Amino acid sequence: MLRTILFLVLVGLAALAGALIAEQTGDVVMVWHGLRFTTTVPKFVAMFGGALVLGIIIWSTLRGLWRLPRHVRRRSRERRHARGRHAITHGLIAIGTGHAETALRHAEAAKRHAEDDPLALLLHAQAAQLSGDRAGAQKAFMAMTERADTRLLGLRGLFIEAQRNDDPVAAVAIAEEALKLTRDAAWASHAVLGFRCAAGDWSGALNILERDNAAGAIDRALYRRHRAVLLTARALETETSDRDASRADAMEAARLAPTLVPAAVLAAKYLSEQQQIRQAMRIIEGAWRANPHPDLADAYAHVRLGDSAQQRLSRVETLAAKTSGHDEGALAVARAAIEAHEFGKARQALAPLLDAPTQRVAMLMAEIVRGENGDEGAAREWTLRAVRAAHDPAWTADGYISDRWRPVSPVSGRLDAFQWVTPVAALGSDKTAAIETTRADAPNAPPARQLGQGFKQETSGEISQDNRPRPSASPLSQQPGPVPPPVFRPRAGLDRSASPGPMIPPVIPIMRAPDDPGVDDDNPEPDSEPRPLNAQEGGWRGFLARWVG
Repeated sequence: MLRTILFLVLVGLAALAGALIAEQTGDVVMVWHGLRFTTTVPKFVAMFGGALVLGIIIWSTLRGLWRLPRHVRRRSRERRHARGRHAITHGLIAIGTGHAETALRHAEAAKRHAEDDPLALLLHAQAAQLSGDRAGAQKAFMAMTERADTRLLGLRGLFIEAQRNDDPVAAVAIAEEALKLTRDAAWASHAVLGFRCAAGDWSGALNILERDNAAGAIDRALYRRHRAVLLTARALETETSDRDASRADAMEAARLAPTLVPAAVLAAKYLSEQQQIRQAMRIIEGAWRANPHPDLADAYAHVRLGDSAQQRLSRVETLAAKTSGHDEGALAVARAAIEAHEFGKARQALAPLLDAPTQRVAMLMAEIVRGENGDEGAAREWTLRAVRAAHDPAWTADGYISDRWRPVSPVSGRLDAFQWVTPVAALGSDKTAAIETTRADAPNAPPARQLGQGFKQETSGEISQDNRPRPSASPLSQQPGPVPPPVFRPRAGLDRSASPGPMIPPVIPIMRAPDDPGVDDDNPEPDSEPRPLNAQEGGWRGFLARWVG
């Protein structure tokens, strides 16, 4: 509306000026080298206006001829870019539909017409991956790393290729290089964190976790939980070498994750040694309410050193009453009652569980009948029933069953993967062992996959978190001896067909939309930059265009 009013005002002023000039009287006289020109004022104004218009036309023609080569180059570049965008779009569509040959053909066309477009590099790399050309894919990703705008994408592609080649060392080196560029690359952070955990470098893993937290790449609650897990792992590792540092790590882990069983057990042990009995009991009680566990019951029973078996039984009964009706409470009371030679109370605690006894229930009943009546026949009968009984909960992660808590899954490398649950493999079947056990002298122990390498599991009887052996709860794991830490095995010894490694996608994810033309690196001059679709030209051309339109 304002533009219309302004236009009408300008037209009115122009008409008024023309009328004033037409009403002027008098003559205009021009003398030049003896020549004399005489005319009226209106005719002089008309002649001056005509000359001005003729000059504008001549200037526009000369200017257009001067800029003609530049316009020709721009049109040619636009046509080439249009062909490149067309090839990139249809090439990415071909990759999405799985047509490798079509994708390669479009990738070659995109390389000819839009060589500097980052999407052309991505198309070439993905087409090579889809067709199985590893060398071509690596070459394309290396070309991406030489550009500032695609360096991170190229590093991720090289990382995936290193995973495909089963080269964890190269993969982690590439991930660390990516973390130098940006702090919020989740895939790089996860890879470096997994490698640090697999190597037992808990301090390095904590540094990576702190970097993720500072960058805002991890949820606050998840950060606290993972930090507690890593601190617990480091505390267990330094328990015998640096007890002061181990105590500090265990206390911080128990504060960050009060429900983490091994952290609560270890923190309570250190508090018990310092005669801080009430605080130790509060830590165990808090973890017990969230997740009743036999290690917690054992630590609660021995929280005060030198107590008698009767005193330990009374304390365990108090703990079990906090989760009334839970199986772990009944089992803990039965264990403490057997140690106190209160066999009647132990039998009474197990009575609700005898309708469908598990292995631990059957083994405890074998101890009860042996200690109460000295009946070896009945004890052997309960032991045989234990072999065929249902399995008890165990530390389980990704289908892998361990006799002790571990901070990282040996199958997928996932942090905080182990949970105290009934193994899925043990449900409804008696053919699968509750715990995968191998002897230290067994050379053909099946490995478990971990970051391109394998772990060899060597298990013994059930070990509590304070490294004190207890009677085994399962007849399948009664081999004495210390539990060594996991060891790496050469990659050549892995059976890759049987090892469920992480799923590696055949093509890296598309980071940008297929119709995105990418970045134009030709650096065109300001005059040759394309205008927005709805923009109007300036100057007198725009003025005339608005008049005509």
